[in-house]
Amino acid sequence: MEQQIPLNHQASAGDTNLRLTTELPAEVVQCLENARFLHLATCVGNQPHVSLMNYTYLPSSPYSASAPVIVMTTNPASKKMNNLVANPNVSLLVHDWVSHRPATTTQQRRLSGGSPGPEARSSLAALLFNLNTSAVSSISATINGSARLVERGSDEEKFYREKHLENNTFDTAAAPGGQLWERENSNSVRQQQPSEGDGGRGCFVAGEEVRVIVVAIRDVRIADWKGEIRDWVIAPPGTNLVNGSGDR
Repeated sequence: MEQQIPLNHQASAGDTNLRLTTELPAEVVQCLENARFLHLATCVGNQPHVSLMNYTYLPSSPYSASAPVIVMTTNPASKKMNNLVANPNVSLLVHDWVSHRPATTTQQRRLSGGSPGPEARSSLAALLFNLNTSAVSSISATINGSARLVERGSDEEKFYREKHLENNTFDTAAAPGGQLWERENSNSVRQQQPSEGDGGRGCFVAGEEVRVIVVAIRDVRIADWKGEIRDWVIAPPGTNLVNGSGDR
């Protein structure tokens, strides 16, 4: 029988280059600080469920013993809320990939036989089209942890809610014609679609009835665009790491 050759040089089914650390790797922190949404996976009764979530990353807080946490909010009647009550173990996926789908070869051939699309009408339009459809990627991080609902009306809930609202309030302004533009940084803005509104902030973050969820991070797996995989286990603050490197 012909020997099967793996797709890349590393197997992802075990602990690959496992390390112990008291803080998240710098590239994961940067990814969490730059991304706006993450995917939250919950599971009950062998039935997985994935949700797209607003979130806030905090490297430490008065309520987390100086450990990193991720804050989210949810409607108390949501499926993920029911899942979290039954099973607090969660997995989060965050990445810095720009993954707009480019035209396939078949689509390009079909377009070439008709009138030129908007991307071909000017060099600037073509440049913007190519930028928007390119898959610019660096890493994805799968974060495993334990989620808990913060006690309603507590000082802890007030603290996390304020941090979460602050992190999900964006600089928006009305442009001529009533269009909304969102400031992404000091040098660029992007147009908001009418259906996009505030990215769900009004109902998913600022609503009075939402419950605050805090995820204590247990471990993280980093995968880069080359297929390299690294695993990290988050140790409690003050843990003595071997030779300061965290290698296991």
